[in-house]
Amino acid sequence: MKKTYYLFIAIILFGFLYTKTSARAQDFDPNNIISNLEIMDYNSMGLADIQKFLVNKGSYLANYSCPDSFGTVRKASEIIYNAAAKNYDCDGAIMSDNPTEEEKILKCKKITISPKFLLVLLQKEQSLIEGSSPSERNLDWAAGYGCPDSGNCNVRWRGFGKQVNSAALQFRDYMDNPQYYTYKAGGTYNISNTNRDPIVVTPVNQATAGLYNYTPHVYNGNFNFYKIWQRWFTKIYPDGSLLQADGEVGVWLLQNGVKRPFLSMAALVSRFDVKKIIKINKSDLNKYETGVPIKFAQYSLIKSPRGTIFLLVDDKKRGFTSMEAFRKMGFNPTEVVNARWEDINYYADGACITATSTYPTGALLQNNKTGGIYYVVDGIKAPLIDKIFLTVKFKNKKIIKVTSAELDQYTTAKPYLFGDGELLKTKDSPYVYVISGNKKILITSDKIFNDLGYKIENIIIVPSSVLYLYDAGTPITQVLTGNGQ
Repeated sequence: MKKTYYLFIAIILFGFLYTKTSARAQDFDPNNIISNLEIMDYNSMGLADIQKFLVNKGSYLANYSCPDSFGTVRKASEIIYNAAAKNYDCDGAIMSDNPTEEEKILKCKKITISPKFLLVLLQKEQSLIEGSSPSERNLDWAAGYGCPDSGNCNVRWRGFGKQVNSAALQFRDYMDNPQYYTYKAGGTYNISNTNRDPIVVTPVNQATAGLYNYTPHVYNGNFNFYKIWQRWFTKIYPDGSLLQADGEVGVWLLQNGVKRPFLSMAALVSRFDVKKIIKINKSDLNKYETGVPIKFAQYSLIKSPRGTIFLLVDDKKRGFTSMEAFRKMGFNPTEVVNARWEDINYYADGACITATSTYPTGALLQNNKTGGIYYVVDGIKAPLIDKIFLTVKFKNKKIIKVTSAELDQYTTAKPYLFGDGELLKTKDSPYVYVISGNKKILITSDKIFNDLGYKIENIIIVPSSVLYLYDAGTPITQVLTGNGQ
């Protein structure tokens, strides 16, 4: 048959290996192809969602009808939906020829599985989702159930309705009764790799083990499943998102479309609020290429092998021109950490710090006459147009009162704004925006907000004058996936 987070500090410091690659195959982990949660999420798509998906794909199945496993003619989308969300194991039950829903509820065991999973399986086995003209054989053996590679297919399972229903029941049984099958979570196996040597695989969950029970091949089968799932159903998150895969301790910053691992707790908490971490499926995280790791805390002092001391500010390194400049800034020599060029070169060059530099780590300066407050760093002052910035971004930062003459020394920039990843709304409006690319992106429904893993407690209530400062980006009208569907 084809078939806590607080442990973070100790584990994550050496837990990431930085590998930058553009090849999707190198992101494929044969030990962890899909999560249990993903394969069991029968509420992930409704009947209308499945039909719309088939229509958008130009699938032959969008207009295809045939008998289901009980002999009732139904549309393909309904067969898929029923197999996923309204399926029953009636083996051994005495049933009427055309049982009603009530009869199945009374006499059978309800079985559920993800409709997304069934859609990927149909594409992987017979290319039925993106195919516009499948053969009769493609439809008859839609899920490859009871039809091994040898081609000696069991006619008992022929027919689209039977195929979808049987595949759904089979995969649910893999999850519920793993003891009856060859591949199990935590076991180690030599799995076929087409014409090459077998690959040693240790499935980390029963969902991945189930895929090998159904199709005992790594690349000639399950890698194809992985690619389709990645392309169709991995979610796309805005820049600035803090992401963490379910069951893992690592936290990643999504920036410029790549994921950057934090290599220490200090690197994370010195920049972000850990309450804003979004838990996501492993497959959603795997979609992104790995970018430059974030190893040091904000405002770390590091020394190069050549002896130059740098202050790290965001993604830039600012070198001290002399020890006099270092001492004048009031830094403690014991805080300096030796660093390798490999780590130092991750950071872009920022303005050098001289003995006459001011506020290299940033300061809040208040005009002692007008009361206006500015955030000053690197010779530039950005006005704070509302007290919300003091309570949210600078609640522990001291305000320094200065004269107008001192403020005049600094170049005036645009008003200070919240950065990427923040959730903003006004008091009198139900609409929530996420900031990405310095634009406000409208989240158009509560469902989308929840599907993306956002939390109500992380929304910042701001005056309309603050939201007005952002240009509007394209609203999020659906949870985007790998192909925008």
